[in-house]
Amino acid sequence: MRETRADTRVAVMAAVVLHAVLFALMFAGMWWTRRAVPVSAAGPVIEADLVDPDALAVPLRRALDAPAIPPEPEPEPVVEPEPAPPEPVTEPVPSPPEAQPEPQERIPEPDTREQERVEREAEAARQAAREQEEKRRQEQIDLTERKRQEEAERKQREIARKLEAIRAEQARAKRAAELAEQRLRQIEDAKRAAAATSAAPPPPGNEGVDQDLASRYAAALTEAILRNWTRPESVPLGQRCVIVIRQVPGGTVIEAKVDPSCPYDDLGRRSVEAAVLKAQPLPYAGFEAVFNRNLRLNFEAADR
Repeated sequence: MRETRADTRVAVMAAVVLHAVLFALMFAGMWWTRRAVPVSAAGPVIEADLVDPDALAVPLRRALDAPAIPPEPEPEPVVEPEPAPPEPVTEPVPSPPEAQPEPQERIPEPDTREQERVEREAEAARQAAREQEEKRRQEQIDLTERKRQEEAERKQREIARKLEAIRAEQARAKRAAELAEQRLRQIEDAKRAAAATSAAPPPPGNEGVDQDLASRYAAALTEAILRNWTRPESVPLGQRCVIVIRQVPGGTVIEAKVDPSCPYDDLGRRSVEAAVLKAQPLPYAGFEAVFNRNLRLNFEAADR
């Protein structure tokens, strides 16, 4: 059991009280002895003074503590001595008890288990602090890396947007150039058609229409449409469909629709109309004589 400071103080006070009680009993016994034993002796009265041993000097206390040396006996006289009165009996003065040294306060011995627990708690606190610091440093590294990645992604997105804008601008420029070239060809074709019409009048007896040229024109139109058409499975090979085409000189298509009598299903009809628009400009050069703005073409399904 571990001794505390309170226990030590209680022990010291108990020791002091016990010594005080012992001193009181000793002095009370001495006082009672002097009063209880009457001294009856002849001779002069012996007077004695009570002295507090603690009030004496250190040499006197040591002298009192030392054993008394008996005096040497005096030589007896030659004459017969008279009977001497009995010597008074003097009570020996008891030597005061030595003062007990005041007990020193006991220094409590350290509890090894408590010390080990404190050391473990201190080590755990230091370990937690190190882990917290490492976690904070790792979070700072992750934040820096995340910011760097976000900045790199932002730059990549910006570059991609710029490239997309450049591609779109190039596509618009290319489309504009193609349209300009197409208009230029249309104008040239119109000029050549006008010159051919004025230079070569249509042959008589056929209303000015060359049937062979018209057939070749229809075959050229069909060939151009087939090159840009993927036949759906629902359209059989060789099945015919009338396509109504509105165009301008040069072969630019204004509108392309199938005739209501076309036997194709909805998918086949939409695919043919898309192929006509994709095939523009339709054949024009060399067919100016048989060119018609509103054209009805007998289209025959085939694969390319």
